[in-house]
Amino acid sequence: MVVCVRAVVRVLVLQAAWALGGGQVRYSVPEEAKGGTVVGRLAQDLGLEAGEAEARRLRLVAQGRRASVEVSGASGALVVSSRLDREELCGKSAPCALRLEVLLERPLRVFHVEVEVTDINDNAPLFPAATKNLSIAESSLPGSRFPLEGASDADIGANAQLSYTLSPSEHFALDMKSSDDRKSLFLVLTKGLDRESLAEHRLVLTATDGGRPALTGTVELLVSVLDVNDNAPQFNQSVYKVQVRENAVEGTLVARVSATDPDEGINHEFSFSIVNLVPAAKRDVFGIDPQTGEIRLRGSLDFEEVRLYELQIEAQDKGTPPLSGHCEVVVEVLDVNDNAPEVWVTSLSVPVPEDASVGTVVALLSVSDRDSGANGRVRCAVWPPAPFGLVATFAGSYSLVLREALDRERVSEYEVEVRAEDGGAPPLRASRGLRVPVSDVNDNAPAFAQAVYTVLARENNAAGAELARLWARDPDEAGNGRVSYSVAEGGAGAGAGSGSGWRPASSYVSVDAESGRLWALRPLDYEELQVLQFEVRAVDAGEPPLCGNATVQLFVVDENDNAPALLPPASASASAPGSLWAWAAWGAPAGQVVAKIRAVDADSGYNAWLRYELWEPRGKGPFRVGLYSGEVSTARALEEADGPRQRLLIVVRDHGEPSRSATATLSVSLVEGAEAALSAAGGAAAAAAATNVWLVVAICAVSSLFLLAVVLYGASRWAPRAAVLAGPGPATLVCASEVGSWSYSQRQSRSLCVADGAGKSDLMVFSPNCPPPPGLSSLRMKSIPIDVSCHYISF
Repeated sequence: MVVCVRAVVRVLVLQAAWALGGGQVRYSVPEEAKGGTVVGRLAQDLGLEAGEAEARRLRLVAQGRRASVEVSGASGALVVSSRLDREELCGKSAPCALRLEVLLERPLRVFHVEVEVTDINDNAPLFPAATKNLSIAESSLPGSRFPLEGASDADIGANAQLSYTLSPSEHFALDMKSSDDRKSLFLVLTKGLDRESLAEHRLVLTATDGGRPALTGTVELLVSVLDVNDNAPQFNQSVYKVQVRENAVEGTLVARVSATDPDEGINHEFSFSIVNLVPAAKRDVFGIDPQTGEIRLRGSLDFEEVRLYELQIEAQDKGTPPLSGHCEVVVEVLDVNDNAPEVWVTSLSVPVPEDASVGTVVALLSVSDRDSGANGRVRCAVWPPAPFGLVATFAGSYSLVLREALDRERVSEYEVEVRAEDGGAPPLRASRGLRVPVSDVNDNAPAFAQAVYTVLARENNAAGAELARLWARDPDEAGNGRVSYSVAEGGAGAGAGSGSGWRPASSYVSVDAESGRLWALRPLDYEELQVLQFEVRAVDAGEPPLCGNATVQLFVVDENDNAPALLPPASASASAPGSLWAWAAWGAPAGQVVAKIRAVDADSGYNAWLRYELWEPRGKGPFRVGLYSGEVSTARALEEADGPRQRLLIVVRDHGEPSRSATATLSVSLVEGAEAALSAAGGAAAAAAATNVWLVVAICAVSSLFLLAVVLYGASRWAPRAAVLAGPGPATLVCASEVGSWSYSQRQSRSLCVADGAGKSDLMVFSPNCPPPPGLSSLRMKSIPIDVSCHYISF
């Protein structure tokens, strides 16, 4: 033990250096070094600052075999952790090196460290037995040689270089010969023997190794002097060399040895035996036929365990005393490809973010094959070949790196297989599966199923009614795929009757942040709002958040909620609502128009299509009403018997469901033709005055319209649009035709807005609705109201 301590103190030498271009650190440490002995300052040799080794978790990666060394967390030094026995680790192999992998995190790096375990003289020479019995015939001549079994030393190099000495004897001397790196030891007879004077010789053979201090081993040679049988069997070769494949089966013939004995009779007969085998632990692997000398396998061979066997064969005759001859059989084991490659995963960094850059290291792998030569050369590949690849970092070490960009929404997890194949014939393969999940990043914005949603909503709906349900898809997961909804922008101009201006869409509708349901905040009025266009925004909860937009076009569907309204005649004076006056001359023929009932309905479509019915008097009266025109005309010629005045009750109905109505009372005075002409002339003069006023208004409106159109065209070319489409309010269009009065208030209008203001007011141009002057050629005047269509223009 004192010898070991002195060796440790004397041999601790640091041999750390970076291999040129290889990035490898080498140290050496003597075997049997005490636990805690510093092998090398690894952190310093790797260029790390103080404390950086512990912060970046500098550590060793085990590869199946106990390393007996470890990295000190505080200092970053490589120290001995357990007993180092070079003979246990490497046997007789030299040099004995521990190849280690060192990992350093943030960023992940791998270094290769080689620790050479140097030999110390800790094993004394050892003979196969403490006593060796030799039988030598007394007739042996001086110079006779008798082979001895030498000692073995588990050490290597100079520590295993053995020298032998023999205790002083006048009859025997020691001779040692070296051939092919093997030493043969012989006991030489220097003086003739005399069994009667000394029948037994006791000698001590001492083996001394070349270590400092040197260690010794001894064996006692007990030499018995035999009488007469003076010829020992002789082999035809002193050394037999054979080669056997490691996959040879039991019973395979390894070699056949032969010997001769010139004696006669029983002294001529001999048998073969194996007297010694190196390594001794494999004594049962071979067997020899005593008669034929055939050496056959009795056990299995393993090139990776033992590559060379040395057998000492003895041929012993049957004389008295028996004599023996010896030879050596050297059996070389040939390697076959019987070991598949082995793949270890030394480090795995998962999950991998889907935005990881190409070249990111995912895993570190180590590959080895116990075979030698081409059988031990391993090729590696990864399957599938994308998006990962293998990069060789050192002999037997690989990095699994990212070769292509990842997309979690397309593939969320990869099953990667690392395949290894050696160069044997046939090749052997091995594989290692890796599960590589991909973590999500917020790289997908919510997307609506439609860019534009068209929603129909009936007017007079209840506040809080659900109008539609919007849905946006976000393929990301967790918070990155959790979508919330909101009304982004949009609005409408309020009706003229309400007295207010532009209103934002959020005053009409609301969207549920989680479900995307579109709710009405208030009842909708078609006469106030026909179209509401706005944007709904979907925003995810990622960091940073991403959003998507969809345009919603809300069309308000008209309900029949407005009754027809009677319009007063252009020249009507203040009178009771619904009361109208007209004059007719006696004797007027059938079909003579005496008046026209005018009415409008704020609704649209069928709800605003009006029909006129004569409610009183029923039956065959003197007047009738046009079903759709509202014209009151004579049903027959008027007579004095019809009286001076006729009272007509006229009902105006729309075509809605249910229909709504209004009533008008028309008083028709029956007069002479001259009085009727004067009444008609007064009405014509008033109508002409009103016509002049309306013509001036129309001319001004058209001029303003042209100027405004030019201005808006220039603004549309340069100003951004707020994308608002709205119906600003009720605009009633009254038209007259042969089939009656058609009131139509539905129209499309476009509001041009700048980014920070409300829509401009619509421009309306009305043409007057008034009757022309009646003709004066007829003695009986008749009033013919002519409706001029109204025009609605909006921008």
